[in-house]
Amino acid sequence: MDVAFIGLGQMGSGMADNLVAAGHQVTVWNRDRTKAEPFAERGATVAADLAAAARAGTVVTMLANDAAVEAVSFGDGGLLAAGPGLLHISCSTVSVDLTASLAEAHVAAGQRFVSAQVLGRPDVAVAGKLSVIAAGAADDLDVAQPLFNAIGAATHRVGGRPVMAAAAKLAFNAGIPAIMQMLTEQFRIVAAQGIAADRMAALLLEVNYGNRLIGSYGPIIAEKRTEPAGLPLRLGRKDVGLALAAAGDAELPLTELIARRMDAIIAAGGGERDWSAVGQTD
Repeated sequence: MDVAFIGLGQMGSGMADNLVAAGHQVTVWNRDRTKAEPFAERGATVAADLAAAARAGTVVTMLANDAAVEAVSFGDGGLLAAGPGLLHISCSTVSVDLTASLAEAHVAAGQRFVSAQVLGRPDVAVAGKLSVIAAGAADDLDVAQPLFNAIGAATHRVGGRPVMAAAAKLAFNAGIPAIMQMLTEQFRIVAAQGIAADRMAALLLEVNYGNRLIGSYGPIIAEKRTEPAGLPLRLGRKDVGLALAAAGDAELPLTELIARRMDAIIAAGGGERDWSAVGQTD
């Protein structure tokens, strides 16, 4: 199908390459034209401007932030000025407010809009193995599906409103630094007792730590099934305290925060609830 790709950074370049490799008629545009020109050698058309790119009828944007997406969408020569019928597929990680504004503006312009967030690093984008989290009208997602197939290993449709995909991506990204901090503190705890970080990293993989936790606790937390307790929070607090002691003088700010949160729940009479309740407010 005819498709324009706007934004040829670390993620976008790999995605656009895979659209070309899948046989789509790809037009590319980038604010820095030098990033677009190599795509001509790969079979893509380099657009002179945004208006020329929009003539493809379907446009994928993969840009750095809200301001960049606003710049290519609004104003003279922007995507919203391209006329009715355009399908804008936004893969950029942007705010839910902007996503809602874009959805409304495209409808007002007689155009279509979906949010298709992607999970994966640049090497995953190059390999065409991204996970696509998509939301929008079902008919529009069906039109976009061949493009999703070219850039990703799987597509997950999360709802009919584009903001749903934006929120899902932001939820994923909010968890990443928390996990990185958690891993850092786990390494500090074992290092205090002589275990090398690489051995702990291997152990986390050997016991399938992440998948086991999500598989076990994801449904429990989603459903707020804190009773009967698999492990009472008061006993979980004991283990967190022992971990803090094992770490010696190592800094464990996340673990200390969790300990304080547990203390507050126990003081309020919640010590017998399942320890998965640590993040709940009711």
